[in-house]
Amino acid sequence: MKAGIFFAGSGPVLILTSYASLTNSSLVEKLSNKGIKKFIAFEVSESTLKEKYGKHFEIIMGDLYQTDDLRVLDYDGHHIFNIFHLEELGDPIFYEPVQ
Repeated sequence: MKAGIFFAGSGPVLILTSYASLTNSSLVEKLSNKGIKKFIAFEVSESTLKEKYGKHFEIIMGDLYQTDDLRVLDYDGHHIFNIFHLEELGDPIFYEPVQ
């Protein structure tokens, strides 16, 4: 399981996925279909998510199956900015489609 905060044009969203990479081509295609065509992402550890989201994280993880490879844990950008400290975020992952 990978998790990441994706900063896109509409603001940050916290996504869980069964893909091995936050830039996996199938994941990028699914995000694009949802209107997220380019982004800056920061990977977040499972232990950090358990600590910050508790039972909500467990409920969402219970719904994450191999055939269901994308779950949104949090789409409230204001909440995401308040719950995470910027120094927790590590190195950014940049994605922009080739023109």
